[in-house]
Amino acid sequence: MRYEDPWYDALASGWGELGGAGAPVPLPVAQPGRARQEEAAAADVYLQVQRSAAFQEVRGRYRRFVVPASIAFFGWYVGYVVTATTAPGLMARPVAGAVNVAMIAGLGQFLTTFLLTWAYARHARLRRDRAALELRWDTQELTRGIRGGAS
Repeated sequence: MRYEDPWYDALASGWGELGGAGAPVPLPVAQPGRARQEEAAAADVYLQVQRSAAFQEVRGRYRRFVVPASIAFFGWYVGYVVTATTAPGLMARPVAGAVNVAMIAGLGQFLTTFLLTWAYARHARLRRDRAALELRWDTQELTRGIRGGAS
């Protein structure tokens, strides 16, 4: 029986596609010794890439944006919660009609979430994506060389 479900993994059961006669065709069994050697060599490639200056630069760019942005946003959130609980009179102060300081600050939380998401995506696109893609291609080329051109 062939499933049209894209999440169904037919190869997980140990059998491949149906043969011409309608019977399942067993998958070829991989050689365990060779697979372990390839896995060890691939692990060495990833460790080599992780230790490279290019990878460290990409990680550094990521951390230089994410750490300060996370601290600032968390501080803004905690400040909002603390102010709401310790100074209800301030938060209840009307700004315009029925709109008070708490409503403005609450909407500001949503606004800063969207702004931070936009800033993160822009930072990634301008400062990390190209370098990360180059690392990815280099890593794939190195692992492809280990596996003899097949990946």
